[in-house]
Amino acid sequence: MHTHTLAYRGTIIHCLGDPGLEQVTPELEIIEDGLLVVYDGHIKALGSTEKIAATLDTSTKTIDYRGQLIVPGFIDTHIHYPQTDIIASYGAQLLDWLEQYTYPIEENLSNKAYAAELSDFFIRELLKNGTTTAAAYTTIHSNSVDAIFSAASAHGLRLIAGKVLMDRNCPENLRDTAISGYEDSLELIEKWHNNGRLSYALTPRFAATSSVQQLELTGKLARDYPDTYIQTHLAENAKEIAWVAELFPNNRSYLDVYRQYGLTRKRAIFGHCIHIDDEDRQLMQQTDSAIAFCPTSNLFLGSGLFDLDAALTQNIRVGLATDIGAGTSFSMLKTMAEAYKVLQLNQQPLTAYRALYLATLGGALALDLEDKVGNLVPGKEADFVVLNTDSTELLARRTSRTDDLHEKLFALIMLGDERCISATYCLGQKVYDSKLDKTAV
Repeated sequence: MHTHTLAYRGTIIHCLGDPGLEQVTPELEIIEDGLLVVYDGHIKALGSTEKIAATLDTSTKTIDYRGQLIVPGFIDTHIHYPQTDIIASYGAQLLDWLEQYTYPIEENLSNKAYAAELSDFFIRELLKNGTTTAAAYTTIHSNSVDAIFSAASAHGLRLIAGKVLMDRNCPENLRDTAISGYEDSLELIEKWHNNGRLSYALTPRFAATSSVQQLELTGKLARDYPDTYIQTHLAENAKEIAWVAELFPNNRSYLDVYRQYGLTRKRAIFGHCIHIDDEDRQLMQQTDSAIAFCPTSNLFLGSGLFDLDAALTQNIRVGLATDIGAGTSFSMLKTMAEAYKVLQLNQQPLTAYRALYLATLGGALALDLEDKVGNLVPGKEADFVVLNTDSTELLARRTSRTDDLHEKLFALIMLGDERCISATYCLGQKVYDSKLDKTAV
């Protein structure tokens, strides 16, 4: 971590709240020629170059990113690191996908060397795509948790993760027990939770693969460690929902199963939430539970279209997510583009600025991290990304013809990918540089 002051000059865009569908709003701050000043891993000052430069000590070095965009680091609220090696696997919907692709690859994570190598690749791929915070699933193996936390710590990425809990309706060699899952989770919480930028998430895969006893014990952990996270899946696929209804016939809904066992609360993040009703949304709002919106995987698996307007109308926290490996890209730019298309099919507009919000401050709010990351307000951790609108010939040609910054950002989202990431910074340290095309430890 740099203990001297550095300043970064460029066009700065960040959100102070949800900009909604507005392009000029107090919730959005745009500084055409701005300086972002960083000291000791945190943001010290932010403003126009004209205003801020005069306040800087003569020893302050300025890194010049003029002509590029400086935005907060992207936040991925739902991703499966073991599924990296099955991304883009052909032809299945959710339950078939699990049987055909997910479970076989997850068995490999019992191998410590493979888990370590995959974790390192996964974290570097996130940083290469400008993602500086992620909520990740592992497998039932404790060493898969150790591996991903170790890799995140080495590279500086903020990570929420936890051991998958799964004691029924799954392959025998990927099955824990209610007791072993509880004990393993307890040990991992003590080892990793609040260790630097690492946080632990209680992770039942989904209601159908956990017994009542396992859900009860997970609820006990949630009560005993109230600042841990809870992450699981909810109402992604019609067959999945019908299956959960058969297994839990006395519950009003899929979400009600989680509520019964104490798994709806602040820091609970539910992936997908495509097929929920207003009563479920009301429960999520009342318990301060959050939604991870996963557009690329929802389209890829044919699961359905997320209703963003309904969630935001109910004041539910919503963050964007890649959901690798049913999701088809690590890029949050491409994920924003797919979110736009999903919402178009729902007759719901999505501006470039609100898309940026969902990938930054919206994600921070969903993960209860808005006091630390999500925008570039002084005092927060210096996680930011530099975006190059000239990174491909087509993008350069298109953005050269834009009339305003919103149009330029929208074109960047629609046409962009990891090639647009000039640099990624975590806690003020450059952790990816496209000129070197590598991540740095």
